[in-house]
Amino acid sequence: MHKGLLLFLFCFLSWFSNAQELNARVRVVDNQIPTTIDRKIFRTLEASLTTFLNNRRWSADNFKQNEKINCQILINLEGMGEPNVFSASITIQAARPVYSTSYVSPIINFKDPNFDFKYIESQPMEFNENRISGSDPLVSNLTAVMAYYAYIIVGFDYESFSLRGGNPYFQKALNIVNNAPDASKISGWKSFENNNRNRYWLTENLINNRYTVIHDVYYNYYRKGMDYLYENEAGARTEVMNSLVYLDNLNRETPNLMIVQFFMLGKADELINLFKKAPPQEKTKVVDILSRLDVTNSNKYKQELR
Repeated sequence: MHKGLLLFLFCFLSWFSNAQELNARVRVVDNQIPTTIDRKIFRTLEASLTTFLNNRRWSADNFKQNEKINCQILINLEGMGEPNVFSASITIQAARPVYSTSYVSPIINFKDPNFDFKYIESQPMEFNENRISGSDPLVSNLTAVMAYYAYIIVGFDYESFSLRGGNPYFQKALNIVNNAPDASKISGWKSFENNNRNRYWLTENLINNRYTVIHDVYYNYYRKGMDYLYENEAGARTEVMNSLVYLDNLNRETPNLMIVQFFMLGKADELINLFKKAPPQEKTKVVDILSRLDVTNSNKYKQELR
């Protein structure tokens, strides 16, 4: 083969291998599925979804290996109705590195209880963002949900590095919501489902101009706060505190907003460790705010920070 062609192929393959954004690990928990079902199908599902997430490009940018977004997807199979039709929950976890440290900060830690899909072993993982719903909605729902969360993960990662940087990806997630597969067993895509706690409402909160302060919250918390911990811990805490104040104000103006609770998921230990060294007055202020924002962990904040 001509040396020039070899060089071109090498460069192309190097570019392609570094292009993808996600370093995802997918695990399928099948304990609740009858033992008469061959477990090989679930291992094949894990491998197929991992390939789908990691080998597909979700943005126009090229990510180097060390820039890829580390994330975990846990699919807990909770039942099986018709052959190859499963009811499940899906938990999405993603983190991003903190500048000049070995620490990674959680950016998503969310459990979605509404994941029904159909999977036949070795079926191709097809997804077309311009034609999301195929001939079988339950088959389409598998890749639609995975693609939706891929865009959400990428969006929040961009959001944490540049102000409103996630908007193009949240718009793509909204496109999936608007064109989602529709069938009686499928839920999580509609405004009237799940008490305003589903894929529709997460995207609505991110796109709605009334809640634009949430983008400032993410950017300030990570880029202006956490990324300066090594350089100026007190200054970093101040920026994190400002983010929490913005979030608290939003929560007071619009109580029970999904995006507020979404932000707080998985943050308790990080915030406690961050404010343990704060002056007493600062601790008192942050405990008051966190007790309103994260009611589930309010006692934990009071015990650890007072």
